[in-house]
Amino acid sequence: MRKLLLSAASVMALSTGAQAADMGAVDEPIKLAVNEWTGQHISTHIAGQMLEAAGYTVEYTTAGYMNMWQAMADGEVHAALEVWSSNVSDQFAKLEAEGTVTEISDLGLVAREGYAYPSHVEELCPGLPAWEALKDCAGKFATAETLPMGRLVDYPADWGTPGADRVTGLGLPFKAVPAGSEGALIAELRASTEKKSPLLIVFWQPHWAMSAYDVKFVDLPAAEEACFSDPAWGVNPNETSDCDFSSTRIFKTSWAGFEEKWPAAYEILENYKLDIAAQQPLMGAVDVDGGAVEEVVSEWMAANEATWKPVVDAAIN
Repeated sequence: MRKLLLSAASVMALSTGAQAADMGAVDEPIKLAVNEWTGQHISTHIAGQMLEAAGYTVEYTTAGYMNMWQAMADGEVHAALEVWSSNVSDQFAKLEAEGTVTEISDLGLVAREGYAYPSHVEELCPGLPAWEALKDCAGKFATAETLPMGRLVDYPADWGTPGADRVTGLGLPFKAVPAGSEGALIAELRASTEKKSPLLIVFWQPHWAMSAYDVKFVDLPAAEEACFSDPAWGVNPNETSDCDFSSTRIFKTSWAGFEEKWPAAYEILENYKLDIAAQQPLMGAVDVDGGAVEEVVSEWMAANEATWKPVVDAAIN
């Protein structure tokens, strides 16, 4: 298994105003939601091991991301550590307004979607990452399926057509071809990296492949709300979607009674931060190297105590 040694400055952050808090109901387990993707497992198990280091008992509860909110409102699940604002159930907003679930704080991950490419493609298409370079280099991305246009590997069809939308919006000489699955997207990145061949793809971070294949994003025009509703906005006065993807925020949530029941634990979760430089290699250690989440996180915790222990100590001492 790869060694996971990362700088303290890039991983955890301790709020300067943090103060020691009462431990609360240490005889009762804190139940953390485990959702459907590896990055969330990493985020959750790091938090869980921090809570255990503080003296709490933690239970990991499998919970569907889109339907866990009522269980949290009822106190059956106590916290979720990686919630994406771009894809969160309407029920969350309803229960938050009712005061039964609450947002804790941002996790620190910088999420992004967009046009992407393995770094070697910059040699094949000088001018990248500027999006305008794609107009001159399109022919280098062409295949028999797309000639004379370049080939853009879009998200799988059931994920929508964000790549195709931007081809039209930006007037790029590309044809968007849907990938069959997430695995197919990864296969494209692997093949391009091994063969040093041209590839333009729609992708996202956090994802282990961003680190494994040295993937970079194209710099598209910054997204604004008008980009998606007003054709007159942006570089193409006749089309919408002539801009980058909208940004998303990743945050932590809890049952509304969490802070009162476990004050120090709440403070730990509030001040716990994780960034992509830490999470993506850990995801790769699980999804690529085959490591168990618990073991991968434990190895990272042991090697990087200086990055998380001050958060715990400030809450309990």
